[in-house]
Order: sequence, then structure tokens, then C-alpha cells
Amino acid sequence: MTSTFKKVFPFLRWLPLSRETLRADIIAGVTVALVLIPQSMAYAQLAGMPAYYGLYAAFLPVMVGALWGSSSQLATGPVAVVSLLTASALAPLAAVGTEQFIALAILLAFLVGVVQLSLGVFRLGALVNLISHPVIIGFMNAAAIIIGLSQLNKLIGVSMSRSDHFLNDIWGVVQQLGDTHLPTLFMGVGALTLMLLLKRYAPKLPGVLITVAITTLVSWSMGFESKMSTEVSHFSAPEIRSEVQTYLSVEAEITELEKSLVEQRSVIKKSGNGQVARTVDMATVDYRRDLIELTLTDRRKENRKRFQALRRHMFASSVDNLGNVKLSLQGPGAASSEQWRISKIDAKGVHLVVGGEVVGNVRPGLPTLAMPHFDWDSISALLSAALVISLVAFMEAISIAKAMAAKTRERIDPNRELIGQGLANITASFSQSFPVSGSFSRSAVNIGAGAVTGLSSVFSGLLVLITLLFLTPLLYHLPQAVLAAIIMLAVIGLINFKAMHHAWKTQHHDGTAAIVTFIATLFFAPHLDMGILVGAGVAISLFMLRQMEPRAVILGRLQDGRLGDIKTHHVTPVSSNFVALRYDGSLDFVNAVHFEDVILKARADYPDAKAILVVGEGINSIDASGEEKIREITQYLKAANVTLAFSSLKKPVRETFDRAGLTQLEGEENLFSSSEVALQMLNARFLGDK
Repeated sequence: MTSTFKKVFPFLRWLPLSRETLRADIIAGVTVALVLIPQSMAYAQLAGMPAYYGLYAAFLPVMVGALWGSSSQLATGPVAVVSLLTASALAPLAAVGTEQFIALAILLAFLVGVVQLSLGVFRLGALVNLISHPVIIGFMNAAAIIIGLSQLNKLIGVSMSRSDHFLNDIWGVVQQLGDTHLPTLFMGVGALTLMLLLKRYAPKLPGVLITVAITTLVSWSMGFESKMSTEVSHFSAPEIRSEVQTYLSVEAEITELEKSLVEQRSVIKKSGNGQVARTVDMATVDYRRDLIELTLTDRRKENRKRFQALRRHMFASSVDNLGNVKLSLQGPGAASSEQWRISKIDAKGVHLVVGGEVVGNVRPGLPTLAMPHFDWDSISALLSAALVISLVAFMEAISIAKAMAAKTRERIDPNRELIGQGLANITASFSQSFPVSGSFSRSAVNIGAGAVTGLSSVFSGLLVLITLLFLTPLLYHLPQAVLAAIIMLAVIGLINFKAMHHAWKTQHHDGTAAIVTFIATLFFAPHLDMGILVGAGVAISLFMLRQMEPRAVILGRLQDGRLGDIKTHHVTPVSSNFVALRYDGSLDFVNAVHFEDVILKARADYPDAKAILVVGEGINSIDASGEEKIREITQYLKAANVTLAFSSLKKPVRETFDRAGLTQLEGEENLFSSSEVALQMLNARFLGDK
């Protein structure tokens, strides 16, 4: 009974807790939380979510992942790569930061959790091996570069468009380097410098939290952010008024289209349940739905570009004789003490900021526990992304867990860890968060701070709880540039070109897979799932290519008496009367034809040979295709008075020979236990051997 309870509730293995263990876990939990709180807000914005959703993801999912996982030190929560994958999956479906975008992120977390939980329950953790290590290396390097570049606009204080071509978006940022907002740049670079100095000279201190506290205080004291709201009529430039009015009109159209789409989907859903009369033409309904979706996508893209263009403009403010604020458009390079930029446009007016951007209002209180909104169209649109995120997130988590287990000598169960990560993501969806995974940086902090059990993550979650309840007002003046610096510093450690070079040196096929994945991920960004799918496809194809043509060599006798490749060692074949060749691969449908080619080539190269001996110590298995090919080759050689013999066959292969009737076909006298026995017997058989 105790064993069963520990399987269902794996955290029971922590008991009983000693005072020393409890103290160590409390210290580690608090230390991790000091890193987790600012990181979670930064990663939320990387995922396209408001900052406080990062705190939601750093609360319950962190504790659930630790309670039901197999690693005692793995720190679950928001991570850079998964956050970026989330944003890339949702960007084509909804405008970033909108209610629809947030609802889709919550649904995505649920789907990721279900996939991971299912793999764990059915003990299918080995499926993650379909994505090879070189593919992950290439993907991580590209993703780290993409993450770092995605924060460049926040670091220099300019706008960045979001399109289907990430590299074009970055080029747009580069073109705005001349418009760099110097206070924002100084704030971001200063934060990055401070974190690096603290990491080098005071590594035991919570450098990220100290940096956040100092920069927030500086931002508040210097009035880093100023903002105001105004009406469209207060802009002096007619082209700006026209663009703002058009933006509002298109936004109203988008709202109506979204309502129409919901209605069409409702009709389709009811028709599936038999609640709609047969007189309804479902083909027309489907057509209307598709048309609305296409129009909605176009309008969103159109308004996104329009807003980005408006955001690039700078305005100078003045007060007219009636006391009304007037905003005049400034040309490129114009000098002014105040340069206002549009930050938001809604029904309440046009909202502008001067100076740098800050986090702003962080909603206090706990997340509402609720079911995600289930919609079949949304599920089908997110399913492929959920599968990719599930595998990538778990591979990241399990690699971290295994690395720490090598130090603690703890046994890691991949299927148990899948269950823990799956439950963490399902919990994230029920507590209004986006997908989570294991964090390398926070796990390193956790084990470095002396964590003994997963209880440390429970204490981290409790500190986030306190932050949500009481400390959110303190985060208002935190500069966005500082969050960008936090993300950039976190992903520097993911860039590892040496690993790609090592993969190339080890095996060119692996190096090719890593390089192709790296290039494809950059090319397809922001659709990162395409990059990793291309990489996985290339890796599997190259693997199949290797399997299709296993190594096969003609053997000769070396000076020390061993058998070796005649080409490599420049020796003659073992005999002039028969050919001995070693085949280093299984005989199956993938390479059966290649095996035939090898035998026929040996027959052509040595036409006087009376026998061909296959040294089969490298043959691990034979399937029906391999068996049929051996039968065909044997019959062909017999017709030419040439014997086909085998030696050193493994027991499972020899049993296959017996079941398939190959033993009877070849003859027991042509199946030898070892290559040396085969050489002796064949030499004795062919008296003319010299």
C-alpha cells in the first residue's frame, strides 16, 4: 500500500523531513523566488501576455510540477524557449495581448499538459527521442538568438512590428537605430551591466532582484515614464488624425467580425449535435465562417501595421489659448524636451507616453480558478503547436533533471517527470497561465542554494503568492528595458556553437541536422515549430539513409592475425577460393536491396570465388524482407555453383533462420559459429586454397 501511495503521491518520498532539510529547502525556495518573480514577468511578455500572467505561471504550476515530478531540484515555471514558442503559435491566430490571445494561451497550456500527461501515463516517454540531441542543439541556438533579438526594440526604445517574417521585423528595428531613446538604452544597458557584475563578484546575492529593485527606484525617482490620454482632434497633423480614425474604425470592424465568427461556430457546433434544422445549408455556413476568418486575419494584420507606423511618430505637446493640449508631429531628428509616443488607442482615446515604458499596473490578487474555454476550431489550430511544445519543453526539463541527478545521484523517471510536467501545465491552464517547463537557470540556483527536496519549489510558490497579494504595486515603475535585459542575460547561456561543432566532428550527419535546424528555425521564425519539424525530418532522413547502406567490407588477414578491411589495411583477401565480408547492419526492408548489391559486387569483383562468407556478428535482426532477399541471393548463387555461408550469427538471428527455413536452404554445413571456424572449414573444403 505504501508503494502504491508513493506512486500516486510521489512527494511522500520526501518524508520524514528533518529540521536541517526543512531549513535548507526554505532558504533555497526563497532564493529561487527572488529570481523567479522578475523572470516570470519578463517571460510573460515574451509570450505576448501581460506581465502579471507570469506571476500566475510562477505560482501553482511551480508547486504542482515539484510535487508530482521525479526530480527533487527541478524548478518548473515560465521559461524563455517555451514562452517564445507560445507567442509564435498564437500570433497568427489573435492580436498579442488581447483577450482572445490570452484565452488561446490558456487553452494551449491545457493541450500541452494533456499531451505530456498522456505520454507519462502510458509510459511513452521514449517518444521524445524522435527529436535527436543535435536537432535540439540547433534549435536552442537559433531560439536563443531569436529571443535576444526580439528584445532589442525594448532595449533601445523603438517599435517593432510582428509579422510572419521575424528577420524582416528585426531589420525594421535596425532601421530605427537612429531613433534610439537614450534614457531607455541607458536603463537597459545599466541593468545588464549591474546583473553581470553581481553575477561575477557576488554570485550568492539575488542579482536579478537587486537590479529590479534599484532600477525601479531610479525609474520612480526620475519620472522615467510620463503618460497622458487625449482625443483624436488634439493632433495637429491631419494625416495622423486620419490614421487614428481609420485604426478605430477597423478595430470596430474586427469586434463585429469576432462576434460573427462566434455565431457561425455556434451554428456549426449545434449542427453537429443535431440542434439545427436540416434546412440550414451547412456548406454556406462553412463558407461564411472561412470568409470571416480570412477577413479577420487581414484586418488584424492591417491594423497591426497601422499601429506600428503610428507608434514610430514623435509628438511635441503645447497648450493653446483655450487650455487644450495640442500635439504636433515632429520630423526626423527634431530636438525637443518632450517627445510623446502613442502607446495605445482605444474607445477612451489615444494614450501617449514620454520617456521610457514601464510595466505599469500589475493586477493584484490571486488568479481565478476556471476551466479554459474549449473550442474545437481553436483546439485543431493549436494541436500541432501543442505537440511540438510538449516535446521540446519536456526534453529541456528532463535534460536539466538528469544533469542535476548526476550530482545528487537521484534516480530520474522520465515517465514520472512527464506526469509532473503535464499536471503543472494543466494546473497552469486552470489558473489562467501559459505553458511552463523546467528552468535551467532557476534549477541551478535551486541546487546551488542547497535544496534537498521539491519542497523548496513549494516555498517559492508561496513567496509568489505573497507577492500577488501584497507587493504588486511596487512593480509599477519597473522599466520594460530591464525586463528585456533580464531575458537577454538568461538566454546567453543557451547559445552553444561549440556543441554544434562537436556534433559535426562526431558524425557529419548529426552536424548537418544541427545546422539545418539552426538555419530553418531562423528562416521560419516566428513559426519556430516549423524549424524544429524540418530539423527532425532531416535527422530522421539521415538516420534512415545510414540504415539503408550499412558498412560492408571485404576481409583480409592482418599481421597480428586479426581480420580487417582490405582497403583500410592494404592487405589481400583471406583466400583466393572464397570471399569473406563483414556486414555491419540488420537485414530489414530498409537495406535488403543494399545487402543484395554488396553480395553481387563481391561476386563480380571475385569471379573465381567458390563461396561468399558473410561474417554476421553485426547483424542484430532479420525481417521478412531480409529473409526473402537471402533466399533470392542463395538461389542465384547456387545456379552459378557458388556457396553462400554465414558465420558469427547471434542467437535471435539464428532462430529466425530456423523458423524461416533458411537453415535448411543454406545447409547446416554453411552456418558457422565463428569466423575462424568458418575460415578453417572452408579452407579444408576447397583443397586448392593456397
